[in-house]
Amino acid sequence: MNEPHIWWYITRASALIAWVLMTLSVLWGILLSTRVMRRIDNPAWLQDLHRYLGGLTLFMVALHMVSLMLDGWLKFSLAETLVPFATDYKPLAVALGIISFYILLAVQGTSLFMNRLPRKFWKGLHYSSYAALLLVALHAGWSGTDVSSWWYRVLAIVLISVATIAVLVRIITGTRAGSSPRSTQTHPVVPATEKPNPARKHIDARTMVVSTLQEVAHDVLAIRLLPLGGGQLPVWHPGAHVTLHLPNGLQRQYSLCGDPAERTHFDIAVLKTEHSEGGSEWIHANLSPGMTLEVSGPLNHFELEPANEYLFIAGGIGITPIKAMIESLPERRQWKLVYAGRSRSSMAFLDELVERYPDRVIVHASDEAKKPLDVFGLSSSATGLVYCCGPESLMTSVAEYVPADRMHLERFVALDRESRSPAEPIEVTCTKSKKSFVVAADETILDALEENGLPVLGSCKKGVCGTCEVRVVEGTPIHLDSVIDDAEKDRLKVMYPCVSRAEAGKLVLDI
Repeated sequence: MNEPHIWWYITRASALIAWVLMTLSVLWGILLSTRVMRRIDNPAWLQDLHRYLGGLTLFMVALHMVSLMLDGWLKFSLAETLVPFATDYKPLAVALGIISFYILLAVQGTSLFMNRLPRKFWKGLHYSSYAALLLVALHAGWSGTDVSSWWYRVLAIVLISVATIAVLVRIITGTRAGSSPRSTQTHPVVPATEKPNPARKHIDARTMVVSTLQEVAHDVLAIRLLPLGGGQLPVWHPGAHVTLHLPNGLQRQYSLCGDPAERTHFDIAVLKTEHSEGGSEWIHANLSPGMTLEVSGPLNHFELEPANEYLFIAGGIGITPIKAMIESLPERRQWKLVYAGRSRSSMAFLDELVERYPDRVIVHASDEAKKPLDVFGLSSSATGLVYCCGPESLMTSVAEYVPADRMHLERFVALDRESRSPAEPIEVTCTKSKKSFVVAADETILDALEENGLPVLGSCKKGVCGTCEVRVVEGTPIHLDSVIDDAEKDRLKVMYPCVSRAEAGKLVLDI
């Protein structure tokens, strides 16, 4: 560090590296949003790389700013480094760089808790990274000491050209996706001028049109839903589910089973259960193309984590989230599917899966198999992550042989969980709304929240769907739900108030 020009070199190098990384980060984000690379690798890995590039960009910008203050020639003060137009040295050019830094800081900072921010707000803020990239280009062109060098000009032309082309591709693909659905419709979409259902009560629900209905197995109906008036739907990841708000007053959750890259529609499949409580029976009896439904979500408590190898085990209609996971994986990813059912005629999407992946799908139809499914042999031999969805008996059996750190389950019905002590009144304090109230022993926390006018949505109210998730600030929840593992809930500091209680009769929630 004795070289007098060392900080000048660091300033130049960090600035150029930050510019390159920022361009790559924006380019990577565009590729993700357009899903051009969906077949190359695991989507979660791609998103992690995008976040890593963004974080590294911010680090290099910070290093650039620190080196400006340590450079013996420039000698920027803290105010000149952080406050626009505070310096006499090329004030406009420096101000553009400072403004872009704050934009990057806002984008990267909000990305850490994007799931807790309004989707439109976060998305709009995220798009400001395009403006930051433009400001950086102007800042580099007006303030860079190497502007006259040929290699600097080549680098600038390449970076600006790549960024411009990428943004144009994003605009073009976004316009096409928003204007014309890629799927074939068997029924005309209801015009956007049609008024939404006035009975709509759920703040996150959207009106959707039933486009197609198709029987994909005995008593299994595949349904495609289009947004009223067209347009793109929210980004979702394999394992996600949506909630249908049916005209008969019931709410039912169904896993998305299409390709996550398709943003113009939702695909679900509904099994008509033998002892239906009114949901699946109503859908099979009454749903028809052209009808509108209120749809909430998507939510996801069964996400596909990055791994080199997967074992998928599906029982019956449990194939729906698994199918979406398979759709999202690249061809080179190692995986196998064990698909079990009563008979081949009752197994949805079976022919399609066997035709596309003949070497990866193991079919076990009970009416033709000579032996029961070898759960032990299949589960114990798995070395990668195991994802299982289906009847409780199947999932319990699989979980006995697979370590908890590699086991992922999604349940259709809640486990029979009871508190070790009788229910007692709970004093609940909500930090954001500054409300406090007592939840009676025979009342759920969710009901009390709704009675006090707090914005917590409930759907299944059985501890399965995870719609009512709230953040715990203080107190020890008694988890009685079946959404995710209790240890994971404690790590995330969340609970599901539709069924869960709290120890010591006190609870502070971030609502």
